[in-house]
Order: sequence, then structure tokens, then C-alpha cells
Amino acid sequence: MSSRTSYRRRIRRAEIPRGFTLIELLVTIAIIATLAAIVAPSLFGNIGDARHNTAKSQIQILSLALDAYRLDNEAFPTTEQGIESLRTVPITGNPPPNWKGPYLRQLVPLDPWGRPYVYVAPGLSNPNSYDLYSLGKDGRPGGDGEDADITSWNGPVRQ
Repeated sequence: MSSRTSYRRRIRRAEIPRGFTLIELLVTIAIIATLAAIVAPSLFGNIGDARHNTAKSQIQILSLALDAYRLDNEAFPTTEQGIESLRTVPITGNPPPNWKGPYLRQLVPLDPWGRPYVYVAPGLSNPNSYDLYSLGKDGRPGGDGEDADITSWNGPVRQ
């Protein structure tokens, strides 16, 4: 056999693409699964905290808009008028005497769990103003963690 023929065989062997073995694939999948098992719980825990913080921030923004409404109209919107009266002139109840809205630039948001914020005026916990709150993930009063209520007065919900 000539040196030229053996050289060609070596080149052909080097050019043949080789795949991964089954063992290599299984080891790689096992490493990825282990990393996912370690990282996933901490990521999903942060999602619950982010939703809770989002609800707090949205309640603060809505509270500021309600305060601006009160400054112009000398009263908060009634429960029937709701927080939608921050966007449009209320058509139920007594019309506000000096509505200068919209008091919110965007639509009234839903809470992070997809439900409307609860607005009661005059409030049960705040009889001289309003109660504005979200019932958390479970949609029921009370709870801990992501199920906890988020209120404008940082206290428990009274119904």
C-alpha cells in the first residue's frame, strides 16, 4: 500500500462526522435536569414576590389618583362609581362637581392574578375615605405568602 492511499484513508476517516454516544447524551440530560431542579424553585418563588410587589405598587398609584380626584371634587368616588371614575366621568350617583380627569393615563389595571381591585367608599376599615385592596392569589380574605391580602392601609381586610 502506498503512502498516498493510507493518507487518503486517514483524511476520509477525519472527515466523517461523528455523533454523540448515548451515554454522552444521557449524562448531558442528567446535568441539565439537576440544574433545573436546583434553579427552578428559586425562580418560581421570585414570581410570587414580584406579583405581590406589583399589587402594592398598583394600589399606591391608584391611591394617588384617588387623592387627586378628591382634591378636585371634595369627595372620593362612591363604591357604585368605582375606580373607573378615575378614567371617565362617573354616570351613576351624584356627578362630581369639578371632574378634571382622567386621573389615570392608562386603563385601570387588574390585580396581578387577573381580578379587579376591590374598592369600597366609604371604607369599612377607613370610614372617612376608602378601602382599596386585592385578595391575593386565592381570592379570599386572609392568607399568607402569595395568598395574603394587599391593602391600601396595610391592615387586614374587613368585609
